[in-house]
Amino acid sequence: MSKKIIAIGGGENGRLKLDGTKTTYELENQDREIIRLTGKKYPNFLFIAHSQPLESQESYFQVMINIYEKKYNCLCKDLKSDKLNDREYVKSLINWADIIYEGGGNTLDMIKLWKETGFDDILKSAWKNGKVMCGVSAGANCWFKECSSDSLKIKYGSNQPLIKVDCLGFVNGLFIPHCDESGRLENLKDLLKTSNEIGLAISNCTALEIIDNEYRLITSDASNHNIKAYGLKAYWENGKYLQEKIDDSLKFKSLSELFSKKIRDNSLEL
Repeated sequence: MSKKIIAIGGGENGRLKLDGTKTTYELENQDREIIRLTGKKYPNFLFIAHSQPLESQESYFQVMINIYEKKYNCLCKDLKSDKLNDREYVKSLINWADIIYEGGGNTLDMIKLWKETGFDDILKSAWKNGKVMCGVSAGANCWFKECSSDSLKIKYGSNQPLIKVDCLGFVNGLFIPHCDESGRLENLKDLLKTSNEIGLAISNCTALEIIDNEYRLITSDASNHNIKAYGLKAYWENGKYLQEKIDDSLKFKSLSELFSKKIRDNSLEL
């Protein structure tokens, strides 16, 4: 059974803004790939917005219904965080799902909740059983060994620092979403000083797709962010901080190559 992860660095999904207008839907390429990986035309989509407060989870789910049900005709259900202690209910939803999608929000509190309730083990079994594990921002962070997170900013205000969070560790790497945004890459450089992981910096409108021992990037139009969507690999080696662009061709590449610290011609010392 193939193990599948699609980790999206960020991007808008048509949510309703405070002024009553909707954001642009930027992640069509990523969502279509998530659906394709199930091997079904109309797969079962399970949304888990556990990085959000309970009171925000229903409205987030409605945004995802507008995409996965109304655009792509998937069957959609959600699993709210206050149901995680009902093991039989949780397992029934996980067994039903073809896609398990976590949204953006507070990675730190989400991972803590999952470990306290044993949901982390349920997710790992789902991944091993071939479910498509995916999500955006916090929902991308969670699958990796470590991540750079704005959880303290979300909880306590913008003056708080970006922090390193230990995540589920389904795959190696220190994941950083929204890497095109101010301060993110500088934070990655600092975090990698105390980590043995390879840094994987993924911009808005880019997803890192990992199938078993191979990977590729899935990109979409990021012009609303004033960038061309991209991914970077970063690491310290022999006292030097190196950063290189991740190949964005659609061809799958070896995951072991992504996680190697071999200095290449396109590496930039920073």
